[in-house]
Amino acid sequence: MTVTTSPILVTGGTGTLGGHVVPLLRQAGRDIRVLSRHSRESGDGIEYVTADLLRGEGMEPAMNGVETVLHLAGGPKGDDEATRNLVRAASRAGVRHLVYISVIGADKVPLGWFRTKLGAERAVADSGLEWTTLRAAQFHDLTLDVVEKMAKLPVVPCPGGLRFQPVDSREVAARIVELALGKAAGLVPDLAGPKVYGMADLARGYLQARGKHRLMMPVRMPGKAGRAYRAGENLSLEGAVVGQRTWEQFLAERVG
Repeated sequence: MTVTTSPILVTGGTGTLGGHVVPLLRQAGRDIRVLSRHSRESGDGIEYVTADLLRGEGMEPAMNGVETVLHLAGGPKGDDEATRNLVRAASRAGVRHLVYISVIGADKVPLGWFRTKLGAERAVADSGLEWTTLRAAQFHDLTLDVVEKMAKLPVVPCPGGLRFQPVDSREVAARIVELALGKAAGLVPDLAGPKVYGMADLARGYLQARGKHRLMMPVRMPGKAGRAYRAGENLSLEGAVVGQRTWEQFLAERVG
C-alpha cells in the first residue's frame, strides 16, 4: 500500500467552502497547505503560505512538493485570470491532479461572473494536467447574505421567474474532498440542493424565521440574463447529485 505524504494545496482555504474542506482533509490524514494573501501562523498539519493568485506572485513555493491542488478561491471578478496563473504554476511544478469548484450555469448565464467561472473552467481543462471540475448551486450561506440585505428594505423586490436550488456548503465540501482524494474525473455531475425556490419563497422563509414582515413587490429582470434565469439556466434539474439539507433546515440552524 502506497501512503501519500505530499501536502494538498488549497486555495480559498479560509473561505466559506474552504472552512469545511480543510478539516475534512485533516480528518482523512492529509497535510494541508493553504494559500492565503495574508500571513497566518501554521500548525496542526496546516501550513499557510502567502501568495497572490491574481498577480501570480508567490506561486512557486506554494506548489513545492504538491501533487493535488484544490482551487476553491473565488471573487466577484478575475477568477479566470487567477486560475490561469494557478494553472501555469501547477504545470511547472508537475502537479498531478487539479480540482476546481465552479457554478451551475457557468456556460449558460450571460453575466460577467459566470463568464469568468467558465473561463476558469476552460483554463483548467486546457491545462494539460489531470483535472476534475464540480459545478455547484448557490450556497445557502450566500443566499442568506442576499435575502438579509433585501429584508432591510421596506419593500422586498422579488424578480419573477428567478429560481434557485441552494445547496449546503458542507455537502459541497464533502463532495469536493471525495473528488480530490480520488482520481481525476473531468467535469463531474452538478451538485444542487434538494428543492427549487423562487426568490419570494427564499425571502419569505427568511422573514418567517426572523419573525419579520415585509411587503413583497414582483419585478421583472430584464435582458438576456433575465431570460436565462427564467429559462432555468442556473438550475440543474436532471442528472445532478442532490444534497439533503434544505433551505428551511439551514435557516432553523442559522437564524431560528
